[in-house]
This record gives sequence, C-alpha cells and structure tokens, in this order.
Amino acid sequence: MNSAIHDAVIVGGGPAGAAAACLLAKAGRSAVLFERETGPHHKVCGEFVSVEAAGYLRKLGLDLHHLGALPIHSVRLVRGRSETTTRLPFPAFSLSREVMDEALLRAAADRGAEIRRGVTVRSLAEGEDRVTLQADGPVAARAALLATGKHDLRGHRRPPGSINDLIGFKQYLTLAPEQAARLAGHVEVLLFPGGYAGLQPAANGRANLCLVAAKPVHDRVGRRWETLLDHLREESPAFADRLAGATACWERPLSIYGIPYGFVHRAGIPSRRLHRLGDQLAVIPSFCGDGMAIALHSAFLAAGRVIDGQPALDGSAFAGQIRTATLLAQAIRRPALQGLAAGAVRLAPGLLKAIAYATRVPEEAVP
Repeated sequence: MNSAIHDAVIVGGGPAGAAAACLLAKAGRSAVLFERETGPHHKVCGEFVSVEAAGYLRKLGLDLHHLGALPIHSVRLVRGRSETTTRLPFPAFSLSREVMDEALLRAAADRGAEIRRGVTVRSLAEGEDRVTLQADGPVAARAALLATGKHDLRGHRRPPGSINDLIGFKQYLTLAPEQAARLAGHVEVLLFPGGYAGLQPAANGRANLCLVAAKPVHDRVGRRWETLLDHLREESPAFADRLAGATACWERPLSIYGIPYGFVHRAGIPSRRLHRLGDQLAVIPSFCGDGMAIALHSAFLAAGRVIDGQPALDGSAFAGQIRTATLLAQAIRRPALQGLAAGAVRLAPGLLKAIAYATRVPEEAVP
C-alpha cells in the first residue's frame, strides 16, 4: 500500500475531472485521476461547445482550432416540414469528446497530475481527516472529486431528477454532400413526439446525431435504432431529407438510459472532503448545449475550494438555468406544445436567442 496521502483524488477523466486535475496540479497540489477507459473513446454527447465552454478550454491551454473544432454560428429548429433558422448570439463550436477529453488529460499530465487509466474505482469512503478510495489498491487523499459524469459510483448514487425516462443515443454519420453543405455551421434541433434530436457537423466530414427518446417511444418502435430513425423520418420530411443517402460510421450507436435531467445536488451539511463536479453536481437537459460549460465551470469552482480548504459546493449556482431548461424540456416533449413552440419561433426567431441566454452559465460567473 502506498502510504502517501495525496492532496486530491479525482474519479473520472471527462471534462470536469480532467479540468480539475489540470487546475490542482498547476497550483502545486498532488492530484491522482482515475479513468476506467484505457484510451480515447466516444461518449453520448452532442459535442456542442458554447462560448463559455470554449473560454474555459482556452484557460486550460487548449487550442480549439488546432484540435479541429468546427465553428457553429446558427441554430435551426426542425419540426415536420417546418424549419426555422436563427443566428446564435455567441460564437460556438463542435468538438469531438474523444479529442477534447484526451487533450484535457494530456494537459493535466503535463502539469504534473498522475493519470491512472484502465482502472475502475470500486468504492470511496469519507473519513474525519481523509478519503480512502479502493481501485487497483487503496489510495488516501485529503479530498476527493467525484466526476463520473452520467454514471454513478457505488455508494454515491444521485437521487432522481425531474425527467428520468429518456434513452440517449449517439451515432456519427457521413451525410450526402449536399446535406453536409446545408448543415455546415449549424446545429439542428429536431422535435418529435416524446423526444428531440440534435445534428451538427463533426470533424473529417462527418455529422454527430444525438437524440433522446422517452422509453415508451422506444418500446413502440420495437427497441431498434433503425426503426427509431424511420419513426423520426416519418415525423419530419425535412429530417428525412437530411438523412437521405447518409451512412453510419459505427456498427451500432452508443446509448445510455436513465439520465436524471433536472437533478441538482443539494447538501444539507456541506462535505469538507467530497466534491461533486459536472453531471454529478447538476444535470441540464441536453438540448440547451450547456452541459460542457457546467462541467468545466464546476471544475474551476471545486478546484478552488480544494486549494483553499473550503467545503464542497452544492448545485445551487446552476439551479436557475437548470430549472428553466428542464421546464422547456418537459414542454417540448408534448406534440401540442411542440407545435406552439415551433410556430412561436417561426414568428419570432429571436425566441431561440432568448432561450440560449436563459440556459447559459452567467458570464459574470466565469472565474
């Protein structure tokens, strides 16, 4: 057993965990990060990088252009045959999680953090003067940062959110050339009864299709990806046009079930040693595109508290934007409200800009 007590252990190598490891190591703290995957990998994620998320990544030393990020300047709302396009009120990007996560882990290692890959953390216990983690062996630290994303660590399960019945899917596609040209620079949001989908350009001429569907919808289409796509094509001829001639890049899509949208961690008595980050702290519905900004913002906040010896934060800093986004997500699952929303946006495209602002990390909150 290694008898050294580290300043911090981080569980999870996604944006929140890797960013926190960067910041702690840069401040001279001994930080050990555990990532269960052995190498680069994709995750169920829309891969939309908002202006706030881009700012955090630059603060951490990442060059988005060098990493292959693609500019996103507009959002297009699609329902049935209807399409409404409006300019985003801020610059945004599309960047592969496979690429971004690896770049953040490299940045953390370059700053002196220890990265242990291919290691599953089995338990995490909080004591009076330390936390003890069981992985490839026992590890002790003065603080632990829980950054396991949408997956829970045994013994630290999150309570349900406001929406818990959605199944998330992700597939990379190669679109027909004319459809890829129409998608360039845009993120498209398709509304369909029981869910919504997002489509945006990805590197190397591909497109990222990410969608969430209520479990009853998935059951009705036979629980098959192909029939789910057929269902979306039937619901929206415009979406059918976009997928005409498209080919899948992967044999099967990635999927995840039971994402607790609307969850906000509330701590009655704040822990001094166990800090939650990213989706372990607060989970915002994916359509608003602010999940990465929340993950990175929480990493800056948590790392600062570890460095200063302060208690862990709860999710109250994000409660307002998550409440707004969750109410909108609940509303747009209903066909009648989808129609009203699409009609309102057609009449006043600026509504999309107002929604974008209402669901963002406040600019003044950026460290």
